[in-house]
Amino acid sequence: MIHSSVLETIGNTPLVELGQVTKECHARVIAKLEYLNPGGSVKDRIGLAMVLAAEQAGEISRGDTIVEATAGNTGVALAMVAAVRGYHCVFVMPEKMSGAKAALLEAYGAEVIRTPDAPPSSPKNFRQVARRLAREKNWFLPDQFSHASNPQVHYDTTGPEIWRDAQGQVDALVVGVGTGGTLTGAGRYLKEQDPNRQGSVADPIGSTLGGGRDGPYRIEGIGGSEHPDNYDSNLVDEIYYVSDEDAFSCCHRLASEEGLLVGGASGCGAVAAMRWASKPSNQGKTAVVIFQDTGRNYLTLPT
Repeated sequence: MIHSSVLETIGNTPLVELGQVTKECHARVIAKLEYLNPGGSVKDRIGLAMVLAAEQAGEISRGDTIVEATAGNTGVALAMVAAVRGYHCVFVMPEKMSGAKAALLEAYGAEVIRTPDAPPSSPKNFRQVARRLAREKNWFLPDQFSHASNPQVHYDTTGPEIWRDAQGQVDALVVGVGTGGTLTGAGRYLKEQDPNRQGSVADPIGSTLGGGRDGPYRIEGIGGSEHPDNYDSNLVDEIYYVSDEDAFSCCHRLASEEGLLVGGASGCGAVAAMRWASKPSNQGKTAVVIFQDTGRNYLTLPT
């Protein structure tokens, strides 16, 4: 098959069973490899969905500027979409995020503004800076944290793909929450297919999103101190708190034992999924964990 553009290759990522790192578990753990999307992450889905929605609503036209607050992956997705559809991009990214991500955004022709790690109420917070730029310069701000297309595209694509490829054998969906879109969209779809299916959140220790204590952490792209509009906590049955050390250690195991090079958010999700699978009460069941992005963006970071 020949595609008319790279955007047509987004989605339909594979499910792969984690057979080595789960040998001591009672349940199966299957990973959905979202990092195999063309832009390298799960965010490709929402990048395309938000731009298409804006075009259909007449909010943007070719040559306009898109500004977004991003930990990196949504920026890459938007930059890829913008390159194909004719937009300029400016991204606001916290300084704690990988420099490799910033370089990747610039490789797509985007401008990157780095901000200090600041609380949501601070004018220096990356989301606040993006909002200010959108107002002052009349740029288009998708705002992945509240845009309805974010959970909707996961309801329309990610959830059905999981259900189809797992042949309906899904007892739990394990997701690290950044914007909440994957959990809310895919989780809602799967819950509609099977009301008994559990939704589990993998949250970094230091994030307050799941109710934990505020503190520093190095896992990128998930957690935080602000409850996103797209996060439906009613779909959450369990929250697993994962340390940086455990997440990064799991990343090393996934690479060396499963051949899967993933980022810290995926390692965090894998730890949570294995904790779920280690419960005797889940004997014979199946958990699906979302592997959000590739580990190639983090190879220069200390672990």
